Amino acid sequence: QVQLVESGGGLVQPGGPLRLSCAASGSIVAINAMRWYRQAPGKQGEFVAVVTSGSTTNYADSVKGRFTISRDNAKNTVYLQMNSLKPEETAVYYCNLRVRGYATIDYWGQGTQVTVSS
Repeated sequence: QVQLVESGGGLVQPGGPLRLSCAASGSIVAINAMRWYRQAPGKQGEFVAVVTSGSTTNYADSVKGRFTISRDNAKNTVYLQMNSLKPEETAVYYCNLRVRGYATIDYWGQGTQVTVSS
């Protein structure tokens, strides 16, 4: 079965960088688009970034120019490099795989907490 495990979260100063990782089972990263979402306390979850198997990327407007999503197929891992972090970006960050077939199935990791604070 699919397993996604996020890591790399923690406390960071405003303006600082942080790199998140999402380790996946099998060869998921190589053949599927992988996404990052985040959910702040009391807020709706929001899309952050996506990378396809062909390495095409797209980002939420709020993070363009500051965040970079990438993948390492050999390690079956997706990364999110976050720079110039803002306090309002404090949230739990989740890795996501969406599988479309007879039905659409979303797979999620457990999330990793990112806290941006002085």
